[in-house]
Amino acid sequence: MILVRIHVTLKKSVLDPQGTAVTRSLHALGYDEVEDVRIGKYLEVKVKTTDKRMAEERVREMCEKLLANTVIETYEIELVEA
Repeated sequence: MILVRIHVTLKKSVLDPQGTAVTRSLHALGYDEVEDVRIGKYLEVKVKTTDKRMAEERVREMCEKLLANTVIETYEIELVEA
């Protein structure tokens, strides 16, 4: 079994109003050293295989079809032996 960690974030060219709101809130709480916050998603998917190449291909398909909106988001995957 392979554990796949997926990080999905907005592309740098896309405005992140939620991240802006968090940045402002942190400043209001006195954390002035915070320059910027970007909000994203973290997912873990367990794949029933020992073939890393196949697991990566399948998870990339999942990201392209469902897990990430590739028009406005990017994703990174990391494979870990489970």
